[in-house]
Amino acid sequence: MADIEATVRDLVNRDRDCTERVQAQMDLRRKITLLIAEWKAAGGGEVLPDIRDRARLGPPKSESKAASVAARR
Repeated sequence: MADIEATVRDLVNRDRDCTERVQAQMDLRRKITLLIAEWKAAGGGEVLPDIRDRARLGPPKSESKAASVAARR
């Protein structure tokens, strides 16, 4: 979703047509809203994290330390 948002910003900044990308972005937002509604209907009650929570946690750790050490060599 972040990729689409960046693409839309880039197209708008260059004064290009971004209709298709915006529609894709809106579709993703609808899907996320639907998933959250389904989760809540199934009994989900925890507070969902927002971008501020994600920023406090730092970047995701996708590699193990051994893999990153091996990649540096």
